[in-house]
Amino acid sequence: MDERVQKLLSQWGIASRRQAEQMILAGRVQLNGTIAQLGQKANPAIDHIAVDGVFIQPAQRPTSTYLLLNKPAGVLSTCTDPWQRPTVLDLLPASLKERHGMHPVGRLDADSTGALLLTNDGALTFYLTHPRHHIPKTYEVWVEGYPSASVLQQWQQGVMLSGCLTLPTKVSVLEQSPHRKTLLKVILTEGRNRQIRRVAEQLGHPVLQLHRTAIGSIQLEARGAAILPSGQYRPLKDLEISFLNAQLDLPSSREPVTREEYSR
Repeated sequence: MDERVQKLLSQWGIASRRQAEQMILAGRVQLNGTIAQLGQKANPAIDHIAVDGVFIQPAQRPTSTYLLLNKPAGVLSTCTDPWQRPTVLDLLPASLKERHGMHPVGRLDADSTGALLLTNDGALTFYLTHPRHHIPKTYEVWVEGYPSASVLQQWQQGVMLSGCLTLPTKVSVLEQSPHRKTLLKVILTEGRNRQIRRVAEQLGHPVLQLHRTAIGSIQLEARGAAILPSGQYRPLKDLEISFLNAQLDLPSSREPVTREEYSR
């Protein structure tokens, strides 16, 4: 059966769907001896696909693995770093770290902490990180000062970032400290680069600490269970994996990506 080459590479655990697209655009993928094109289809039963000159076999696809990590501050949400800074994969044992295709789903910036998914399921990563997909993510955020009701309403309704209005956001006050800082609960349905930090700064209440507590229904602290310690991970439960897989059935997540969207 013919499938797009980038989809096959993600299914086989070579890379996430978006990473596979980047590899194709960079000319690193060959189909039957010629440079593959983005969107080109192949039949794995009869066609030969190579990455950086190495042929890939469907039988090499690893068992799908799904983890929830409580990311500490100072750790990068990447697989490698040219300056040898610690990455989330360094928190895994060798048996998982060396499993082909393990990668973070989306990112938390280095200073932020909390819930981060890790998997080698490239197809799932593609759908969950696609800009048209809006899975809610919950954060606890300490900001400077005491945001007024009008500031919170502005944040909730949307703020202009780089010429584009943010989507409606749920923001509520959890705690106010006598040391002129406020703990907010923020629920986002989009994930622009450092979005919470940029909005808070623009509204006059810079972020002091940012911690993600949940990704959809997947929480660091499950009911009746202890919170996942910083730097530790756990396998996702069957219900949590089912929740993620259910996202693939959303109509908006199945629309194709254009070159223009890819380059953003």
